[in-house]
Amino acid sequence: MGKASRTKVEASRREKIAAQRAAARRAEQRRRILIASGSIIAVLAVVLVFVIVKLNSKPSSSSASGVSNGPTGSALTAVVDQVTSVPASTLDAVGDGGGAVTGKPATISGTALTANGKPEMLFMGAEYCPYCAAERWAMIVALSRFGTFSGLSTVHSSSTDVFPNTPTWTFYKSTYTSPYLTFTPVETTTNVPDASSPLGYVPLQTPTSAQLALQTKYGGAQGTIPFIDFGNKYAISGASYSNQVLVGLSWSQIAADLHNPNSPVAQAIDGTANYITAAICKMTGNQPASACTSTVQSLESQI
Repeated sequence: MGKASRTKVEASRREKIAAQRAAARRAEQRRRILIASGSIIAVLAVVLVFVIVKLNSKPSSSSASGVSNGPTGSALTAVVDQVTSVPASTLDAVGDGGGAVTGKPATISGTALTANGKPEMLFMGAEYCPYCAAERWAMIVALSRFGTFSGLSTVHSSSTDVFPNTPTWTFYKSTYTSPYLTFTPVETTTNVPDASSPLGYVPLQTPTSAQLALQTKYGGAQGTIPFIDFGNKYAISGASYSNQVLVGLSWSQIAADLHNPNSPVAQAIDGTANYITAAICKMTGNQPASACTSTVQSLESQI
């Protein structure tokens, strides 16, 4: 091969090597771009997940247990104040509720139920239960005549049961102090469905065997709720009034209506509260006089 031919071949070889190197550089640049793009996409995905979690975990007026869309802050304080301070004059004006009360405490007989040296009022219910939802309003009105609640939270009944989303309260994590009686609430489940739970909802509090025995003995073998035992002297099992009076109302509307003795809400809730008050007064020997008024004492003979 002549010198000119060798020179031509060498030039061609150098061109091929240069082209290969250029192609390799371009491939490396593409690889780096892809890696960088993948990292950016991964970061964006992580950011998106955090945003979604943040949006879904925004405070929604939830109770300490289940789901609620009730009032919060100063609005909650105002509602609690209204429910826990229904005047005796209003309650006396309502009296027996004018027919709105369909369930009254019934006389039972058993060993005296006491706690902390005082008569004990036991409540067994669940946050999903619409009838428990209605009963709590009357219980709070009545019990507030004998003592003080703290830590009450709003919640609503199940969205898939009868009278769905009935506005109410939960006694879970609340406290009650009274010189006259001990109040023991048991909220067995939240209002959040749980297919894996035998009760159908997320479990919350587990009753003791003694509490279950009382519920079975005086509340029915099927464990009807709400169930209230007044010192083993009187008991309420099931609804005391129709949830229908609460349909379409908010917490604040119900609380305000409690102060109007002519309203259907007051007739039902305050009327029920008067019967609950009468049962408590029979446990406490009609103490205090501010709660056990002549109107209340007139109802004692009906239970």
